[in-house]
Amino acid sequence: MTQHKAVLSGSGLFTPPYAISNDELVGTFNRYVAAFNAEHAAEIASGSIEALAESSSEFIEKASGIKSRFVLDKAGILNPDIMRPQFPRRSNEELSLQAEIGVAAAKQALAAAGVAAADIDMVLVANSNMQRAYPAVAVEIQTALGCGGFAFDMNVACSSATFALQTAADAVKSGSAARVLIVNAEICSAHMNFRDRDSHFIFGDAATAMVVVRDDLAAPGQGFEIVSTKLWTQFSNNIRNNFGFLNRCEIDGDPMSGDKLFVQQGRKVFKEVCPAVGEHIVAHLLAQGISAQNVARFWLHQANRTMNELISRRVLGRDAGAEEAPIILDQYANTSSAGSVIAFHLHHRDMAAGQFGVLSSFGAGYSIGSVILQKR
Repeated sequence: MTQHKAVLSGSGLFTPPYAISNDELVGTFNRYVAAFNAEHAAEIASGSIEALAESSSEFIEKASGIKSRFVLDKAGILNPDIMRPQFPRRSNEELSLQAEIGVAAAKQALAAAGVAAADIDMVLVANSNMQRAYPAVAVEIQTALGCGGFAFDMNVACSSATFALQTAADAVKSGSAARVLIVNAEICSAHMNFRDRDSHFIFGDAATAMVVVRDDLAAPGQGFEIVSTKLWTQFSNNIRNNFGFLNRCEIDGDPMSGDKLFVQQGRKVFKEVCPAVGEHIVAHLLAQGISAQNVARFWLHQANRTMNELISRRVLGRDAGAEEAPIILDQYANTSSAGSVIAFHLHHRDMAAGQFGVLSSFGAGYSIGSVILQKR
């Protein structure tokens, strides 16, 4: 029986219509801080609570490398009395917001791959957050596009894209699917605490999509062969979001408490994840007999510029050039599972046949995934 290979044959990107600069975000945050400190002046003076500290654009860029981010709603986030995105409620008969942006990215990916939606026989939606528990957003997107086969959601936080790529490649190789659509539809602004100085700047919104097909179904020279995938997880509380259906049942719980949004121990994450990702990629390349120096492109998770610089330095033994390890987080911020795919989508067209690239994502779990790709 012929063992087929899997090919990443096309990608797509949906970018929201609104951008928020660091200056805009800081302006709102500092107005909130001023109002809070004025309201609680007596408690602050008595020492019973601490005054909130202001943020600054310089602090944000130095800490993360982020200069701006795209969002699905700007007005609510920049209103100091709201400081969260606001979306009109949709009926159950309307396409959900997450499915809508996923469909937009998927249509681009299908067009790039030259694949008709009806020929897709497996749809994966792999995100950090799902709009609802069920029915699956993947099935909603499958129906909206007119895809065949089956669909399901999966969540491995920021690593969801690489875990989905392995799932898709395995399905193609085993014969359970011939053409797979992967969607990463991330509305990260909705799980962001815009009143937390240490993290109010981290996330943006975006949706990406990839099409993975059996090698004999891809046009000659089209796309990238999925040479190998490698996944790793280890439990950690250092990145967490406690929002869930059991919150309403907690006897002493506060459904509006801060831990129902994104929280992290940033310094611990930085210290523990950077070396783990570097070693993961080094071991993956070594196992495949590929020298890091022969890898033309590293599409890394877009969470923090310094993290990516340290990881690529560990893998290459030197600083990576701007095109070797492209950064898109300065414009998009952290878009969770979509980040490494955005980097791939925007920075792969110049690659020549035979060149290798590594797409890697990492995040809560902890979870790390790496995918070795070779241009066909």
